[in-house]
Amino acid sequence: MSVKPVIELTADGSHTLFIPELNEHYHSVNGAIQESQHVFIEAGLRHTQKDVVHILEIGFGTGLNAFLTLLDSQYNVKRIHYTSIEAYPLSTTLIRQLNYPNGYSQQQQSLYYQLHEAGWNKRIDITPQFCLEKIQADFTNFDFNQITEFVDLVYFDAFAPDKQPDMWKQEIFDKLYLISNDQGILVTYCAKGVIRRMMQQSGYKTERLPGPPGKREMLRAVKGSVI
Repeated sequence: MSVKPVIELTADGSHTLFIPELNEHYHSVNGAIQESQHVFIEAGLRHTQKDVVHILEIGFGTGLNAFLTLLDSQYNVKRIHYTSIEAYPLSTTLIRQLNYPNGYSQQQQSLYYQLHEAGWNKRIDITPQFCLEKIQADFTNFDFNQITEFVDLVYFDAFAPDKQPDMWKQEIFDKLYLISNDQGILVTYCAKGVIRRMMQQSGYKTERLPGPPGKREMLRAVKGSVI
């Protein structure tokens, strides 16, 4: 993306980024942190039953999902192996302007920046509970052989299907299904019927859940017979 993202304030006081090229925001304008917490932490991470959770995130972006996951792992004593795929890493200058760490302790604020400062394409222990691997790659032609561990939870946080349709294809959900453990979960803010049917065709059992503020529904999909 050649146009510099624009920082905007959302309804819960947290920042998001606006991409003029796509006419699209990174998060809900009704609340960036609220959306991330609701969709990925509450409906995803806290729905897992494992003490060691292998997470695959589609779109590292601002690092908000990773940061909230790291914080939650400290409170709930889960060990997280977090892999994130991102084609367009944000600049350090831009990251330093985002207000997600505000209100946290100095140590926790430092963790947010460590997530962004961590090198690409290698595993790094950020805390004893949280191991990060950021992969710089275009997800539309990503080699899934790079994912060497079966996945327990997918954060599907790509831009909306009408903005980046190549990110929401049947073959992608088929591949995510194949690399997921039994009872592996996929969560996304998107609740479109066509996306739900793709997940079902891949083999997932799906359910619509109440969405975050400003959005009626979201989707959770599970590999296996029970949601």
